[in-house]
Amino acid sequence: MANGRRTRILIVDDSAVMRNLLRSVIRSSSEFEVSGTAADGESALGMVKSLSPDLILLDVEMPVMDGLETLRKLRGRGHRMPVIMCSSLTQRGARVTIEALASGASDYVAKPAGQARAADAIKALAHDLLPKISALTATAHPAPLAALAPRLPVLAEVPSIPRNQSITSNPSVLVIGVSTGGPAALDILLPALPVSFPLPVLIVQHMPELFTRLLAERLSQRCPLHVSEAAEGDPVRRGYISIARGNWHLEILGAARSSQTATLHLTQGPPENHCRPAVDVLFRTAAAHYGSGVLAVVLTGMGSDGLAGSRLIRAQGGTVLAQDQATSAIWGMPGAVARAGLAQRILSRQDIAPEITRLASRPQGGRTEVHEAVAL
Repeated sequence: MANGRRTRILIVDDSAVMRNLLRSVIRSSSEFEVSGTAADGESALGMVKSLSPDLILLDVEMPVMDGLETLRKLRGRGHRMPVIMCSSLTQRGARVTIEALASGASDYVAKPAGQARAADAIKALAHDLLPKISALTATAHPAPLAALAPRLPVLAEVPSIPRNQSITSNPSVLVIGVSTGGPAALDILLPALPVSFPLPVLIVQHMPELFTRLLAERLSQRCPLHVSEAAEGDPVRRGYISIARGNWHLEILGAARSSQTATLHLTQGPPENHCRPAVDVLFRTAAAHYGSGVLAVVLTGMGSDGLAGSRLIRAQGGTVLAQDQATSAIWGMPGAVARAGLAQRILSRQDIAPEITRLASRPQGGRTEVHEAVAL
């Protein structure tokens, strides 16, 4: 809430029980208010113009017009407010959610399941949903930095970002960390990598287990390179893209700098940065095994997962790229890396793939400089 104005939220769900649950969650915060409710997508589209919501909570499965069609029509009419999909943890619900996220939805929450009491369901949903609403609407209604500092410490100070950083290493592996807004970013980046791309690609996307498999299946249909969900013991192969399995950290075993073939290892070690899989786990093992041969990319996402790993990669002489603020759904993860001075390039979503391809294919011993100033 900024200047006394609450964030206005439109709830769209065909279930009266779910609408009431979401209403209770929203009302539990003094920062938000429910601007209206709708039982289907067609009704919601008619309400958007008159209500002017700051954010929409959109059910995936609805009669008359489902969430995916509603989202596409919403974006087609030029409405750019954040949309959080409310998904059931079913095969169909997850598949439609992945499609929605790739089509412009900002994030998603899983509908509560298994709670015997409404109070428990409200508590679980609020824990997941309220921080996402805050992060997605922070730029629409910016609060003073002093007010944001306790909640978003990486935004408390904005030191100048180092410019004109050189890149001297030649990459042997590409590692990518991404969270909120990730499917849309990956949907642009990965299909743009050529079929001749010479590096293995390893990705951590913060998502539950069912979702990561479906995300890999969808991207495999769109990319010239082979895409799959990572499995225990998979070899790290050039031209193959592996996405970390939800609820499992992804590590690299073996060393590319020796004759030993590197393989993938899945572990359910403790969450890091409240995440499993965690970007820092992948980045840390990549730095240990590939040294200066790591090319790391930190894309859109809430929080700062990937910051510690990026620091290790740079200490080993590797390369770090970050997505810019303008094209990120949330500039948390890439912003933390950029503000720490660890990103040698800060690029738009559309410019990342060409830069990756150029760095991966340049002659051995090449050196590049940044010729354009990076602006926040």
